[in-house]
Amino acid sequence: MTQTGHRIVKEITKTLTLDYLLHIPDTEDRPADKKWPVILFLHGSGERGSDLNKVKANGLPHIVDQDKSFPFIVISPQCPEDEFWAMEKEALYAIVEHVLENHPADPKRVYLTGLSMGGYGAWHLPIDYPDVFAAVAPVCGGIDPSKAEALRDVPIWAFHGAKDDVVPLSESQGIVDALEAIKANVKLTVYPEGNHNAWDETYSNPDLYKWFLSHSL
Repeated sequence: MTQTGHRIVKEITKTLTLDYLLHIPDTEDRPADKKWPVILFLHGSGERGSDLNKVKANGLPHIVDQDKSFPFIVISPQCPEDEFWAMEKEALYAIVEHVLENHPADPKRVYLTGLSMGGYGAWHLPIDYPDVFAAVAPVCGGIDPSKAEALRDVPIWAFHGAKDDVVPLSESQGIVDALEAIKANVKLTVYPEGNHNAWDETYSNPDLYKWFLSHSL
């Protein structure tokens, strides 16, 4: 019997499950009509699992746990054990959508950052959702330089330690060089004495948050 070509078109409903921490600024100064800027934070591989308290170990979840008035809505999901952020991209987008719909969040000022494994996620997620994030700050992550064209229109500020022995500096440098070659809006901060922990210095820098707020969709 001769083989013949066929096509099936079928709508499939998928159930997405992902736990996350949500910080809403605790302040009495917000006018009723004010909408907060939003940061989606992606943790590193060591915080994967099913215990949300692990997510508070580093980066923005740690900061907002100490500072209830931190002036951004911060979404901090937890990646399941043995998975990576690329496997959870639909769930991440669903969380952002949910927060925008149900909280005083500004859809034109949604920012993305992540460290280590989350730094890789921060490089990759804007490719799948190019109209969601106003600016992106990957920390000690990377992506194949061949993806530069897909990131051309996203303002990016990357951070990396020069002495990183877990994720080599070349992971950030390669994609930044490729983006600079096509005149994209990108910059890279290298900490000359920094090892893998580039996040403490990055997230304690008030200029990062000023830079985020200088961008909107």
